[in-house]
Amino acid sequence: MEQVSEAAIRGLMDVLCPMYAMLDANGVIRHAGPTLCKLRPQRRLAGLPLLDVFDLTRPRLSRFSQLVECPGEKLHLQFADDPKTALKGVLMPCGPVTILNLSFGISVLDSIRDYDLTNADFAATDMMIEMLYLIEAKSAAMEASRKLNMRLQGAKIAAEEQAFTDTLTGLKNRRAMDHILARLIGAGQAFALMHLDLDFFKAVNDTMGHAAGDHVLQRVARIMVEEVRKDDTVARVGGDEFVLILTGIQKRETLSRIASRLIARLEKPIHYGGQDCRVSASLGIVLSVDYDPPVARDMLEDADEALYSSKRQGRARHSFHVE
Repeated sequence: MEQVSEAAIRGLMDVLCPMYAMLDANGVIRHAGPTLCKLRPQRRLAGLPLLDVFDLTRPRLSRFSQLVECPGEKLHLQFADDPKTALKGVLMPCGPVTILNLSFGISVLDSIRDYDLTNADFAATDMMIEMLYLIEAKSAAMEASRKLNMRLQGAKIAAEEQAFTDTLTGLKNRRAMDHILARLIGAGQAFALMHLDLDFFKAVNDTMGHAAGDHVLQRVARIMVEEVRKDDTVARVGGDEFVLILTGIQKRETLSRIASRLIARLEKPIHYGGQDCRVSASLGIVLSVDYDPPVARDMLEDADEALYSSKRQGRARHSFHVE
């Protein structure tokens, strides 16, 4: 019978069992299959002793000469260097060489991920091909699900944002204000509440039209946002009514300065269509620390009462609620 050459064995094994090592009589790797080479792309395996590349965990043998006396026995190995991937193997003599055929065993899923393996890295008849198809299908389904969830989450966030936003001014609306007040009160956080109403706004609407009124409201909204801190809240709760929630402020002097700045800026003419729109603002102010415990409804009612006290005193001023 004609003896099969080593080159022919290599060509055959590279196709049928691509994760294998061809060994000489001393246990030195003469050739490594393409999949085995892929597991150690930065290291040339040919020329290295098998037991320098792998640790044999079962059976516990320390010499290659002992290993070749166990043909066909299932071997448990792991790479000696990191990552210490665990492998299963079978050793069989094949003419002038010995073949060690390897597989991943139960670590196959982790190994496919760690080494970026594809169906081309396994024998065409290997059942692992079917596993890879299932993994790829699962990955595709999970990616599609992830993208769908991201779109749904984005849509949910947009819907929630719209539900809490005043469409004309971009400020928070009354619903958002209620949520913020409930959160602050529930957390026991000190805050001040300002109820602001525009003076003479009806005259702007009546004489210059609703487009001018909308422009004024948008400009007023920008001014209020500019005059408070990033963590504070400005909400439009009515046609020309606004509520400002200022967290952590407990001093009336500080609140008076903020209210005075707002009034001064809002008294400046707002230009629209070649004309000047003139409004001012009246404010009523309450502090959460004056309530034991704070109740949102009571604070809003008291701020409203303080607001109308400001209007009765001549408008364009602020007042604190007085028991």
